[in-house]
Amino acid sequence: MVDLKKHAPTIALLFTLLVFLSYSVSAVRLTIGTAMDVVLGPLIDPEGFAVPFFVMIIILSCLTGLYSSLVQKYTIDYERMQETQAKVRVFQKEFREAQLSGDEKRIKKLQKKQEQMMQDQLEVSRQQFVPMAIILLLTVPIFFWILLRLPVVGATADIASGIVMPFVGAVSLSATVLWFIPAWIIWYMLCSLAMSQVIRKSLNIGGI
Repeated sequence: MVDLKKHAPTIALLFTLLVFLSYSVSAVRLTIGTAMDVVLGPLIDPEGFAVPFFVMIIILSCLTGLYSSLVQKYTIDYERMQETQAKVRVFQKEFREAQLSGDEKRIKKLQKKQEQMMQDQLEVSRQQFVPMAIILLLTVPIFFWILLRLPVVGATADIASGIVMPFVGAVSLSATVLWFIPAWIIWYMLCSLAMSQVIRKSLNIGGI
């Protein structure tokens, strides 16, 4: 019988790749975005609550920061991660000292230990695939909805569909403001990162 718990990181990685592939399929984006619009659409529609789009992005990005932090808190063993990182730092210091001193016997001994150290690091890294897949599963529908309701490229910036960006001024959320990056993605990331830092601090969650 297949041990799903043992293979969870691999399954999560494959699922993550599948999610990324779904982004390139317009029918998938439209179907999921339309389904999300049933819930989120009335919040920004003029006949509904008429929430400005940039405010809606603040709300959604804060929600993203909240569930991302909670998922990571309850799926990642931060104590083990910190212990592994501490062991790696100690090992690297010892290995560097052995190399500088030319102690071949000690170097060979540490090289045998290095393989186990690398396996521990790999296992810690694999743990992060599961929360990443869960976060993507929750976030991708939000992105599909935003893409569905974004103003068309070239639309005039107004209170409902625009935002004032530093050094740029008033722009449409669909406008490109940094290389090839649209304004809405920059705004979403800034809001999400800011909220994540507040939540991580309050939950005492370390960085990944």
